[in-house]
Amino acid sequence: MTDHDDFDQEPIRGLPELLPEGEEILWQGSPDWWALTKESLSVRGVALYFGLLFGWQTVSAAADVPWATALAQSSFYLVLGAVTCAILAAIGWCQAKAAIYTITNRRVILRIGAALTMTLQFPFRWIAAADLTTRKDGTGTIALRTLGETRFSYLMIWPHLRPWRFTPTQPALRAIPKAAEVARLLAEAAQADLSMPQVTSAPVAPTPDTGAMPVPAE
Repeated sequence: MTDHDDFDQEPIRGLPELLPEGEEILWQGSPDWWALTKESLSVRGVALYFGLLFGWQTVSAAADVPWATALAQSSFYLVLGAVTCAILAAIGWCQAKAAIYTITNRRVILRIGAALTMTLQFPFRWIAAADLTTRKDGTGTIALRTLGETRFSYLMIWPHLRPWRFTPTQPALRAIPKAAEVARLLAEAAQADLSMPQVTSAPVAPTPDTGAMPVPAE
């Protein structure tokens, strides 16, 4: 068997195509896998649930059998909880490994999806605001409030979104390290880009051919 990387065809890591002239990458990063697992999959809550089941079953069984026997009989819940948490951790690791967030001087790009890969691109003029939430360890989430009528499926872009925001959903750079610094960089890049005038090409109206050469104005 040969190793295969689904992202071998990316001209630049995390990007579907080369950047146009004048655009440059300011920052790239991925979610912290453990922070993403805790936030999006509630692994600590699951562990607590199975711990409570173990304790309740142990106390209930101890009314009829010795404590050592009750603990042994209830250990099934600890094993089941450990297996469940391990599966959730594996899912969180895969989601974090597959995701690459990119900020350029023109837009935000999210390459996401462990099973079904997709790329979302948000020019700064499409972003109404960006909301930052941080945690004690410095990781945090930058949620994008987008303009226009485009809506994103909650399930399709999960977990790379602001939780519990359905109408509309808010794509997000989720559980990234040093989130405050990244948010500051994003704000500065967006402000610089939006302050630049937008130059567009306008069609030139045809002029009648009189056969005379134009005379420069004095």
